[in-house]
Parts: sequence; structure tokens; C-alpha cells
Amino acid sequence: MRPFLSLRLLRRRATLLGLGIAFLSPLTRRANAAEPPLLAVFDFLFVDTSPAPPSKEEIARARMLSNELRARLAASGLYRLADPTVLRAKMADQADILHCNGCERDAAQAVGATLACYGWVQKVSNLILNINLVIEDAKTGKIVRSGSVDIRGNSDEMWRRGLRFLLEDRILDGSPTGSQH
Repeated sequence: MRPFLSLRLLRRRATLLGLGIAFLSPLTRRANAAEPPLLAVFDFLFVDTSPAPPSKEEIARARMLSNELRARLAASGLYRLADPTVLRAKMADQADILHCNGCERDAAQAVGATLACYGWVQKVSNLILNINLVIEDAKTGKIVRSGSVDIRGNSDEMWRRGLRFLLEDRILDGSPTGSQH
């Protein structure tokens, strides 16, 4: 009778051990999973190439788009975001992120980010605008993701729709390198 009890105890212990491993395994995988990269997301630049001067609404829309971009990138879970206040302070003496010879990479590295993200909205006319977005390696400047979308209409809703499409179709689409547009 004694060996039967031992075998039963061994089976019970093995079952408990198996349950423990099954329960802890997802927790261990999560703890060992790589943390998403830190992304420095700079404010959108508004580039007005239209005959009309930029309106205060358009400047406000660029700020709105910056906030929307950060919210959507954070919600994607693909990135951790650097503090935008710190980035603004680092870029305070730069007039134009598009022509600053890599200042975005320097600022991104200064806050510990491995990637830099910047975008601009170009106004061709009051009806034709395009939204552009680039994510690049903060060390090399190599473009990791990029995209551009044209929008027809100059309203808050059209700008939001344009950004949403750009993110869903070109930036967060799951392709290894993103669309190169």
C-alpha cells in the first residue's frame, strides 16, 4: 500500500507543479518581452505654400494633430513616448525641424529615445492640404516608417481623418518597414 500513496502524492505534486508553470508562464513571457522603443514625437509643423496667410484655426489644428498623433501612437502599444514638454524645450531654438540638419535626432537621443517622429501639414490651398509623417532612427537618420496623405477640406474633422488614415494605412499597418511614400 505504501508505494501507491507515494505515486499518488507524486502525481498530485506534478499536477500542482504543472499548474504553477502554466499560470506563471504568461507572466514570465510578459516580463521577458522586449519593452517598446522610446519614441520622441515632435509637434507638427504647418507649412503654408498657399497664397493666403495661415489662420489661427490652422495653427490650432496643427497643435490638435500633434496631440492626436501622440494619443494614437501611445494607444497602439508599439511605442513609449518621450515627454513632449522636454522635447519642446530642446527644440526651442530651432526654427524649422525640416531644415535643421538632424536636430530632431539630437533632441531624441538627448531624452534617451531610439526613434524620432516628426510631421508637417502642407497647405497648398484652402481646399488642398497634405499631411506627412516620418519616423526615423535617432542615431542613423534611416527612415523606419513614413507616409503622406492628401486631404480635401480644411476643417478639424478632415485633418483628424487624414491623420487617422495615415496612421492606420501607412504607419501602423504592420509591414516591416512601413510605406515609403
